[in-house]
Amino acid sequence: MEHSITLDEIQNFKGKYPKQLWYLFLVEMWERFCFYGMRGVLAFFMVDQLGLLEGKANLQYGAIQAFVYAFTFIGGIFADKILGFKKSLLFGGIVMIIGNLIIAASPHDFFYYGITLSIIGTGFFKPNVSSMVGELYHENDGRRDAGYGMFYAGINIGGMLGGAIPIYLGKNYSWSLCFLSAAIVMIIGVITFLLTKKHLAPIGNSPLEKFTPKKRNTYEIGVYIGSLLAIPLIYIMVINSDFTEYFMYTIGAVALLYFLYELLRIKDRNQQYKLLAAFVFIFGYFMFMAISEQSGGSLSLFAKDNLSSQLLFFNIDPNVVNNSINSLYVIIFSPLIGLLWIFLYKRKIEPNTVVKFGFSFILLAAGFFIFYSARFFVDPNGLSSLNVFALGYLVYTLGELCIGPIGMSVITKLSPKRLFGMMMGLWFLSSAFGQFAAGKLGSEMSNANTGTTLMSKLLAYTDGYYHLAIYSLIAGVVLIVSTPLIKKLMQEVK
Repeated sequence: MEHSITLDEIQNFKGKYPKQLWYLFLVEMWERFCFYGMRGVLAFFMVDQLGLLEGKANLQYGAIQAFVYAFTFIGGIFADKILGFKKSLLFGGIVMIIGNLIIAASPHDFFYYGITLSIIGTGFFKPNVSSMVGELYHENDGRRDAGYGMFYAGINIGGMLGGAIPIYLGKNYSWSLCFLSAAIVMIIGVITFLLTKKHLAPIGNSPLEKFTPKKRNTYEIGVYIGSLLAIPLIYIMVINSDFTEYFMYTIGAVALLYFLYELLRIKDRNQQYKLLAAFVFIFGYFMFMAISEQSGGSLSLFAKDNLSSQLLFFNIDPNVVNNSINSLYVIIFSPLIGLLWIFLYKRKIEPNTVVKFGFSFILLAAGFFIFYSARFFVDPNGLSSLNVFALGYLVYTLGELCIGPIGMSVITKLSPKRLFGMMMGLWFLSSAFGQFAAGKLGSEMSNANTGTTLMSKLLAYTDGYYHLAIYSLIAGVVLIVSTPLIKKLMQEVK
């Protein structure tokens, strides 16, 4: 019997990062390749290959993204209560692989079937890796933010490659190859996990270890069968975006009630305040996503028709830029921003989490003002500058870096351990509502385009970006002004 590692041995690691972080980093990197690959292709494929109108494609994109994130909420609860993170992750990974292989077999016929499987698979896979990262650290280990920062960079290496390679293969070779590439990297991810999971020892094991094996298996098989039975239901809802609305409002109401139920069960007043503070951040994240999540929808369709392919001295496909530049910036600037926080912290002038959140909205607003300004850089053919577009993304990404990695970390700090899965789930669910709202906003931009020229499309979309910038600016100012109130709720948590 080989020595099985204990939780204490993992958490009392030397140096900056626990070695388990690197294994989780790799697994998540491959999953993000698969996810961003699909995401970057969705709206483009629906307009270009399935012949949907842009407004409809934006709505459908929003619906698919919303389902993916809504299912992470449900997957997170099942992992918390029944499967444990490890089994949940393995099941999700296998379902995602099957989904991509189905689409690769015949992209035009099987697109929505494969997407449905991807939604379920991601729901079981995604919340668990990020929760396991939190468990590598003691509750008050100051290295946790740095760990999430590094993990975030891993997510984005996968995101960058995934954003570039599948759409490139699809546009230039074949769509089957595009979806096959996503399946192959997911297989690598699952194998990586199987080879390294013994190092995670107790983290992510089944929460039902006290049950008899028979009873435990019954519960687990129940979850697997239940998720497979959900396939036709999701398929119908994805195809018909009106149903998505009812689904989102229902799951939103249920999640809020469940959150209130857990909040009221807590006897400790201070813990209640902290949970409310976590909720404020989750709501802020929803607003951020609603404004910022245009990259797979409207920005992708904007890049398809309205941008030149000249970036500095390079000739490059604007859709590859749109799908990947955000991740590239994250990889470059994430460590730099991390160092900036440490530098400010040592001088006792590091802004607190609320101010960082508010500041992220102001940068987001600046980014969308730059997207809006693309209308002033147009050549006679109605094509705008890819350089301006890339600059807008840079500012927008700096905003995202003030919210993304910190958000996950602060949610795990403010929540009691037994509610980790639920709170991470709510974090992803707020993202689902953000995606859903973003699809609607993008669809309004497409529908505002009443002309048929590239110029009329450019004006309709940039008008939309102008409005998003204004919303974002207001949200940022409100957050910064309400800092003292939110800090009271957070108590000792920074």
